[in-house]
Amino acid sequence: MTETASYAEEAPARRSHGLNLPLTTPFKWIGAGFADAFRYPFASLAYGLFVVLISWFLIGVLFKIGADYIIFPALSGFMVMGPAIAVGLYEKSRRLERGEPVTLPAMILVKARSPGQILFVGVIMMLVLILWLRAAVLLYALFFGMLPFPGLAEIVQIILTTPLGWGLLAVGTVTGGLFAAFAFAISAFSIPMLMNERIDVFTAIGTSIAFSWANRGVAFVWGAIVAVLFAVGVATALIGLIVIYPALGHAAWHAYRTVTRGENLFDVANESP
Repeated sequence: MTETASYAEEAPARRSHGLNLPLTTPFKWIGAGFADAFRYPFASLAYGLFVVLISWFLIGVLFKIGADYIIFPALSGFMVMGPAIAVGLYEKSRRLERGEPVTLPAMILVKARSPGQILFVGVIMMLVLILWLRAAVLLYALFFGMLPFPGLAEIVQIILTTPLGWGLLAVGTVTGGLFAAFAFAISAFSIPMLMNERIDVFTAIGTSIAFSWANRGVAFVWGAIVAVLFAVGVATALIGLIVIYPALGHAAWHAYRTVTRGENLFDVANESP
């Protein structure tokens, strides 16, 4: 396939927002994601290990500067920035799809077709993350006043065993869910699209939002899978993310390919929901 032909094939006019996908579709995406992760596994696992090492470093910095009170919001905010960090994983899946060689340098030095637009989305996601961190601090102040942060062990006990903690957990979960839903809607399909196509950021974000809204059930299941797998990764002190994060990144590529009309890799568009 020539590059010129590829651009024509990826034209926005061929997209379909209402594919009538069955709710099982995200499970096929994640299955394809794990399959991609274990084809030439060194590249994907090295990518995942690098992300985990950076995460450990940033957590260590938060402890060092006495900002451990934002660790939980920062961990949840990882899901906000995750799609932007996974560009190299999209590149590997694209190369596997086209039968091109897969190398770690090619995944790190990605030649995106709309690099400036990806940077624009990254800035938007960073602003969403900052707003979420500020909102989390404000919620803590609303429930506990100006009391100093008691430490991770103590705050976990307070949240799980006191009515005030239950209230903070409930309100924080709803608030964080709204931030996560917004971040998911604008980035779930737009970033792989910008990496693979020459389009502007507004078209990509608009397409991502339109597909998420038109396929709310599928988007909800996909978001739930991401949240559960991420929680598993956090529960293993992030070690599990060495495998889980690459699998999610590759799965996001297959999700994007489903959005593109005629590129439904699983032939699910005509199945009964």
